[in-house]
Amino acid sequence: MKVIILGAGLAGVCSAWYLARAGHQVSVLERRPAAGLETSFANGGQISVSHPEPWASPSTPWNLLRWLGRADAPIRFRLHRADAAQWRWALAFLRECSGRRSRRNTDAIARLGVASLHALRALRTELDLQYDQSARGILHLFFHKSELRAAAPRVALLASYGIEARLCDRTQCEQIEPALAATRCDIAGGIYAAGDESGDAHKFTQALAQACVARGVDFHYDTRIEGFDVLANTMGGVNVIDAHGMRGQFRADAFVCALGPFSALLAARYGERLPIYPVKGYSVTLPAAGGAPRVSITDESRRIVLSRLGDRLRIAGMAELDGFNLAVDPRRAGAILSRARELFPDCGNSGAAEYWAGLRPATPSNVPIIGASRIRNLYYNTGHGTLGWTLACGSAQLLAACLDQRAPEIDFPLWT
Repeated sequence: MKVIILGAGLAGVCSAWYLARAGHQVSVLERRPAAGLETSFANGGQISVSHPEPWASPSTPWNLLRWLGRADAPIRFRLHRADAAQWRWALAFLRECSGRRSRRNTDAIARLGVASLHALRALRTELDLQYDQSARGILHLFFHKSELRAAAPRVALLASYGIEARLCDRTQCEQIEPALAATRCDIAGGIYAAGDESGDAHKFTQALAQACVARGVDFHYDTRIEGFDVLANTMGGVNVIDAHGMRGQFRADAFVCALGPFSALLAARYGERLPIYPVKGYSVTLPAAGGAPRVSITDESRRIVLSRLGDRLRIAGMAELDGFNLAVDPRRAGAILSRARELFPDCGNSGAAEYWAGLRPATPSNVPIIGASRIRNLYYNTGHGTLGWTLACGSAQLLAACLDQRAPEIDFPLWT
C-alpha cells in the first residue's frame, strides 16, 4: 500500500523504515530541510530503558510546590490564562499522579522500552549505523540516603521486566565512572543500568533516513502541510506548499501522523483531542575535556542527564510548559551547565558551549500515542515526551503492525 508519513523526526523516520521493510511504498513529508532537526536534534542522548517511571507520580505534586520560583526547577508550569489546552493537560497530568495510574504507565513504558532497545540493536547491526553510540550503560546518581534507600524497590521492579540494574555505593559509582572522583557533590550512591545506551539521536535519524532512501523511501523536505482532503471519514490527500511556494497534493492509501507536539493541532481539525502538549527541554553541548564522563549520567535530584557523544558532552534537562515558545531561557540553560560543572569540574569548555531548546510532544501519562485515529486511514506515532529516543524503534514496529492489522509482538495499549 502507499503510505505517507507526516514528519521526519525519530518517530517518522523509524516508521518509514519499518513500513518500507514490510513492503509498503513510503513517502515522508517534512517542513524542515533535512531529517531530525526539531525534537530529535539535540536531546539528552540517552536510551534509558532503566527509567520507565513517568514524570507524573505520587510525589510530583509536592515537588512542584517545592520547586515554585526556582530557576533550576526540573518542572516548571507557565500557565497561560487563555490556553485551554494547557489547562486540560495540566489537570490530566495531576490525575496521572495517582499511585495506580503511575504503576500502570510505568508498566507500559517498561515493556515498550525493552522491546525498543532490542529492535535498535538489531537495526544497528543490520545497517551498520554510526551515531556516536555508546553501550557503557547509564549511572543514576542519588544525593540523599533516603533516595538511595527508596531505590531498592525500583531495582527489583526493573528486574521484573528483565532490565539489568544494581545498587551502588559511592565507591562503586566512582569505579564505574572514574571522573566522579573529582566531583564537588556529596553522592550517596546510585543505580547502574549496564544494558542502557546513549548516542546522538540527530545522527541516528539522518543515518536511518539515508538507509530508507536506499530502500526506496521518498523524502520531500521543505514541504509545509497546508491542509487535508477528508471525505466520508477517509483521508484522500495532503495539501502542501513546497520551498518555492508551489502548491500541490500527495495522495496515498494510508497516512501516519508523526508531527511531535504539532500532532494535536492536526487531530483537532477533525474533532479528535489528543492529550499532547509541547514541553520545552534544554540542552547544552560542549567539547568534552579530560574530566568529562564516559558513562552516561542521570542526576536523579535535578533530573539532568549527561551523555558523551564522541568528542562532545551533551547535558540536558528541564521540563517547561510554555506553549510553543522555543526561546532559550539563559537562567534555565545556565542551571544545567552549572550542575554539570559541580558534578564534573573539568567536563569541558563552557566558552564553546552550544545552547538549544526543543519541544517534546508529551502526554500527561508519558505513554505515547500509537495506533489508529478516528479517520479510517490515519494513524498516530507520537506523544513520546522525554522518551522518544528510548522508544523510537519499538514504537515504529507497533505502528507497522497496527497499519498491517497484524497482532503486535509488543504488549502495549494501542490508541483507538
